[in-house]
Amino acid sequence: MGGGEIARYLSRHGASKISKAVLVASVAGYLLKDETNPDGVDGSVFEGMKADIRKDRFAFLQSFAKTFYGVGLVTSPVSQGVLDWSFVLGVMASPKATIDCVDAFGKTDFRPDFAAFTIPTLVIHGTGDKTVPIDPTGRAAAKGIAGARLVEYDGEPHGLFATAPDRLNRDLIEFLA
Repeated sequence: MGGGEIARYLSRHGASKISKAVLVASVAGYLLKDETNPDGVDGSVFEGMKADIRKDRFAFLQSFAKTFYGVGLVTSPVSQGVLDWSFVLGVMASPKATIDCVDAFGKTDFRPDFAAFTIPTLVIHGTGDKTVPIDPTGRAAAKGIAGARLVEYDGEPHGLFATAPDRLNRDLIEFLA
């Protein structure tokens, strides 16, 4: 969760000390489906996540990591070590924090913050992101932030920092140079 923090920072403090911004697989936009966001994710998905966390947080975190990195029956773009690392990071949070995180990323509307992006902004998002779907977030951010440039990573999941690190680093260096 970094894009929401960038959006809120800019809307609260401005961009006077910042020259550029990058949103990588960001929730900035608005994930929750409602009358203002028909491309969003149904609220039942977030409630189901919270129910799964309450039932067996460890099983949830292991399953979530696989979706996060696009691991499937045929594909495994990251090692077991990366999955284990992600699980360890997740279990370090309290159960309450884990549940609160679902509401924070799933139900916070960052669209009003887009006006605060007065600096060059790069939006990078995977088209295969099942954790944070591209339409209500990456594409919405690129459309709502004046002058933003969207780079779509075809088929990449949410954890593209681990699944496409070379491309991501090249794009970041090019933009920040």
